[in-house]
Amino acid sequence: MKKYTLGLYEKAMPPELTWKEKLMTAKAAGYDFLEISIDETDEKISRLYMSREELIRLKQIIDEAGFPIGTMCLSAHRRYPIGSSDEKTAAYGMEIMERAVSFAETLGIRIIQLAGYDVYYEESTPLTVRRFGENLERAAEMAARAGIMLGFETMETDFMNTVGKAVDYVRAMNSPYLNVYPDVGNITNAACKYSIDVAEDIKKGNGRIVAAHLKETRPGVFREVPFGEGHVDFERVINVMWKVGVRRYVVEFWYVGNSDWKDILVLNRRKMERMLAKTAKQTEYG
Repeated sequence: MKKYTLGLYEKAMPPELTWKEKLMTAKAAGYDFLEISIDETDEKISRLYMSREELIRLKQIIDEAGFPIGTMCLSAHRRYPIGSSDEKTAAYGMEIMERAVSFAETLGIRIIQLAGYDVYYEESTPLTVRRFGENLERAAEMAARAGIMLGFETMETDFMNTVGKAVDYVRAMNSPYLNVYPDVGNITNAACKYSIDVAEDIKKGNGRIVAAHLKETRPGVFREVPFGEGHVDFERVINVMWKVGVRRYVVEFWYVGNSDWKDILVLNRRKMERMLAKTAKQTEYG
């Protein structure tokens, strides 16, 4: 048995694929699970409003494929932030949160990755920060009731772009169901911006990091950077992630219309597995 699990970000595949096709393709490419995206688009948010019958059918597809949806990337709060100065927007953000927890509970999803910011398209103020904290406490209670783990994603904005900043909120909430789910590309960019060490930042999350996004970035560029064309030292970050207890990873990259996308799925999985296997072996034999 492997000492880690490696998931695939849903958006690495063409969006027109059916659920069965996505699951079977990810499985054939050698991944252990799929990470579902609930982003800010109406199409993705509508997934949280599936009927009971639709959810049961999706669960059947998952069971038939023999391949789980193991984590959820919940970025819908970019558009509907739980800290919004507009009460209706914040309330809808909390409705999304509640539905995401219920969706995860039904499908057996164990971890929900939360966007680490109070607001995105509006100005951050003392009000938005306070409202974010109040609603975050409610979100942690929802997760605790369902037994679902929440983990902050380290983002591209100053509000929560390092593990250290995320851990401050985690400690303030003091819930075993609220932790950190960092993006190694984003924290690499933050480390460059603040002239801090990536490894030292990761160590601040010791014992509170539930999973990690393995994503490539360049300074100031946070998306769609092919692996090997950015500045993330994956071998080093995987090594330190392993030391602080992380055993669940998701390879995050995007389908951009390329015809060889299936080959890229396998290539990126092999790149990350080589480093994960090396780290696991070094740990095993000291």
